[in-house]
Amino acid sequence: MITGLGRWLLGGFFALFVLFLYGPTLTIVLLSFQGPEGGLTFPMRGASTAWFTRLFQQQAVGDLGTAFTRSLILAAMVMAATAVVSVAAAVAFRRRFRGAGALFTLTVASLIVPGVLVSLGVGLLFNLLGCDASWWNSAFGAQLTWTLPFGLLIMFAVFNRFDRAWEEAARDLGASPGQVFRHVVLPIIAPGVVGIALFGFSLSYDEFARTMLTAGSTNTLPLEIVGMTTNVTTPVLYALGSVTTAVSLLAIVAALLAMRALRPRVKPAP
Repeated sequence: MITGLGRWLLGGFFALFVLFLYGPTLTIVLLSFQGPEGGLTFPMRGASTAWFTRLFQQQAVGDLGTAFTRSLILAAMVMAATAVVSVAAAVAFRRRFRGAGALFTLTVASLIVPGVLVSLGVGLLFNLLGCDASWWNSAFGAQLTWTLPFGLLIMFAVFNRFDRAWEEAARDLGASPGQVFRHVVLPIIAPGVVGIALFGFSLSYDEFARTMLTAGSTNTLPLEIVGMTTNVTTPVLYALGSVTTAVSLLAIVAALLAMRALRPRVKPAP
């Protein structure tokens, strides 16, 4: 049994752990509210939202607005593709077929390949094919090599706890395969699908390595930020960090609300 001193020690350790995790983010948020004459370090020189205002103005270096919009669109594309392909692949893997083991190994193997090598390989492939690499084609494909394996593994875990008796009951009542999937399977696995979508959005939104050599002449937000760090020395970078963190939190809240809305509701017996 843990004594009073032990509880205090464990509580202090937990507090330090939380501070270690979220301290840098809180520091960035605080410094983003520096006064107009503030710098990149403490102490703060006043408090204002001036740097958030400058964030949406024309920058001397970089185009944050366009890069931000581009990253959101790309993340939405990756999110939708990851959710759809992961569900379809998991349904296919529920039945044994020739080459299933090799296909699974090939899919998961992309997780252990360094992202820079994936980016280089995809970029070279598009160059050999004579196609212009851009964020919506080559970067999109490179990011899917990162998100799809995670989505497939999550769906395997979801279907591992799925009771096939529910499908059999629906078929016994005369439901077609499409109706079984639409009215029985999909509502049950919907929270897992939402989780996969959120995972795909988050991984794509801040992905740098797999986008570095595949985005062509256009930058996503992570690429733009890295480029700005060598030139911009104002708290506008902190304001940008606060905004991107807020977008991530909004995505998490939206996913939680979607899971709650999709949760099966059991009607009380009359």
